Amino acid sequence: MSAIFNFQSLLSVLLLLICTCTYLRSLFPSIVNRNKTGMLGLFWKFARVGERKSPYVSFACLVMAVSILFWS
Repeated sequence: MSAIFNFQSLLSVLLLLICTCTYLRSLFPSIVNRNKTGMLGLFWKFARVGERKSPYVSFACLVMAVSILFWS
């Protein structure tokens, strides 16, 4: 099923994107920071969300784990 119509898949895709962008920014900050505008700026924004909102990202991972346990 498409990630747009399935909450669990959508949450998984968003969390994976946020965590991946944050990890890449920690490894290669110059590459991600150089592209703050345009289409590649989306990756920079996701990396910033992961850094600034890490308690919320952790809570979202917990919600995703609970949803996988009870609704799968």
